[in-house]
Amino acid sequence: MKKSTFALPAITGLLILCFLIAPLSHAAGTGDLQALEGRWVRPDGGYVLELRDIRKNGDLKAAYFNPKPINVARARAEIRNREITLFVELRDVNYPGSLYRLKYDAVTDTLKGTYFQAVEKQTFHVEFVRWNGR
Repeated sequence: MKKSTFALPAITGLLILCFLIAPLSHAAGTGDLQALEGRWVRPDGGYVLELRDIRKNGDLKAAYFNPKPINVARARAEIRNREITLFVELRDVNYPGSLYRLKYDAVTDTLKGTYFQAVEKQTFHVEFVRWNGR
């Protein structure tokens, strides 16, 4: 019986691919909530979301700016279906319960999801990128 010369290179290639992908899937899959820490900006309007003091249980401190501070009533991070998710509720003048529901994309280092604008009762697809500015 003739042995295939394809099997060994294919298996080797798959193993290498697994080792390359493992670090990416580990961050999102195990839920390293620390990946959320920092300042994030919505490029479509300059809104800034600052996340800090993130704990393993999902508790965190969040601040939101447009450009002045807007009160954050609740914020929580968690692992849901092997993805890091973030929930932020705003309660302030012109923000009577507006909600962000976001997922962390480890590959692009972005937060993507929806924003429910409570005054208009509309939901928008949004994205935040990491921001290192002041």
